[in-house]
Order: sequence, then structure tokens, then C-alpha cells
Amino acid sequence: MRFASHRDIARAVERGVRRAGLPIAYSAGFTPHPKISYAGAAPTGTASEAEYLELSLTGACAVSEVRERLDAALPDGIDVIEVMQAPAPLGALPLEASLWQVVLPGVPPAEAARAVAAFLACDSIEVERLTSKGPRRMDARAAVITMETDRCAASDGDAGNAILRMAVRHVIPVVRPDDILAALRRLTALAPSSPAQVTRLAQGALSAGTTGAAAGGLIVPVTPQEPGAAPLPHQRGTPGGQQLEITRTAGGAANAAARSDGAYDQLPRGADVPPWPSAPGSLTGDSPDARQRATQRVQR
Repeated sequence: MRFASHRDIARAVERGVRRAGLPIAYSAGFTPHPKISYAGAAPTGTASEAEYLELSLTGACAVSEVRERLDAALPDGIDVIEVMQAPAPLGALPLEASLWQVVLPGVPPAEAARAVAAFLACDSIEVERLTSKGPRRMDARAAVITMETDRCAASDGDAGNAILRMAVRHVIPVVRPDDILAALRRLTALAPSSPAQVTRLAQGALSAGTTGAAAGGLIVPVTPQEPGAAPLPHQRGTPGGQQLEITRTAGGAANAAARSDGAYDQLPRGADVPPWPSAPGSLTGDSPDARQRATQRVQR
């Protein structure tokens, strides 16, 4: 799932929502789309344990039911960690920085520590990334809040490899982990023997006065699912998989009676349309074919 693009993830989520039978709301317009919003998608080639998305539902559903049904409908490697009723729109969440873990195969921890020290000692390190609009230069150092080496291997397969943990601020243009690795390679010739394995561990608001990348200075926004409810267990974990946290907009219960279950049901019906005039030469004259054509036009 590291190599699934954001579009692939979005298509898988839409299929999962349909398979789960959730009363998803649709946008208005000629081509309705399910109302699913994403925040700060992880770049292709990285795994994540802290992805957020928002589902707008047309009816009230228990958060535990939404989680179980959606988690069962999604493919392996995409796991629903938690579902909560969103206290605010997804764009209002303070997702200001991300905490990343980077495994560098074939790099001794001592060499990685020297590269980190040299990187943090710089005031600015510009790197260039090729985008669809051409080359773009950015300051990789300005986005990094903290960076340190982790001497404890994340798993048995990572034994002997250097592990970096870094808190990266969400800036414009976006500075990705591969941009920071390019800056390290340019500065100290740090080159892993194979592509680095990057995983986003958390994303949230920046806390003041926190030092050390172990905490990362991040406060991940958490809202209780229900008063007095215990946290839901994570049942289908897949190591290195793309994991999602699902949120739901508030106010669904209040508006459930006034809203329909689908976009087609929200379209105006022809039942309230006044009868066609039967004057000579009108569209609905005595000809049955003319009346049928008029009815078809109203329904379409």
C-alpha cells in the first residue's frame, strides 16, 4: 500500500463506502459525487498511520457501526483506526505538522547521527524537485522542526539500519521526506543501499516548548467517540499499511428527516408540476406520442 497513490486510496474508500451501505451524502450538480474530504494526503511511496478523512452522512449512525462496516468493506492494508463525530469541518482541524519515521537501509546509525547534526547546524538548505510545472526549489531545512536518530530498530528486519524520526511543518510549497533525504545526501553524501522506508506516525497541532522528535511537539486532535465509550480496538492491522482515521460531520441526526438518502432522491420530481395545457398545437395535444415525449423530458 506504500505505492498506492492518493487517487487509488480515494477510489478504494468510495468503493468501501458503497459496499458498507453507509448513507453517504452527495454533492449537488450535474454529476453528483460522494461528500468525502481528505486532509494532507501522504505522498506515493510512503505508509501512514495518521490519515484523516471526513464522511458526510445523510442519516444518524453509531460511530462503532460506521467503523466496523467500513473497515470490513475496505481492502487489506487500509484499516480504519477510529471513527468520531467531527466537532468541526476537516479543514478547521489544526493539522500543522507531521511526525515521520524513516528507515535507512545499509546506513550505520553513527553515520546517520553525523548527517543529522550537520543538517540541523545549517540555517537553510535548498533542494530542487521536478514537478508537473517544471523544476521547483524549496528550503528543506526551514520545514524541519526536530530530527534525531532512533537507536531502537522498529522491527527485526530493520536491525543494523539507521532510523530517523523528524517532525516536519506543513508549509507551502510542501516539503516531503524525500526532499529532506535529498538535502542530507547533498550535504553529507548520505546514501542508503536501497530506497528508504518512510512512515507517517502522526499529524496534528504544534505544541509550544516541546523538544525532541520522540514527541515531535505534536498534539494529535482526539475527540471522544461517545460519552463514556471505551476506545475501539484495532482489529485488522497490517504492518506498513495505509491506515485511515475516519470522521463524520455533526448534525446528521437533526437533518436526517429533511434529507434524502441519495442524490437522485434529492432531485425535483414531476409530481408537483402543474398539468400540461391541452390547447391545440401545444406539446401535449391529443397525440399519445407527444404526451410520452413530454413525460420523458420531465423525468430526465
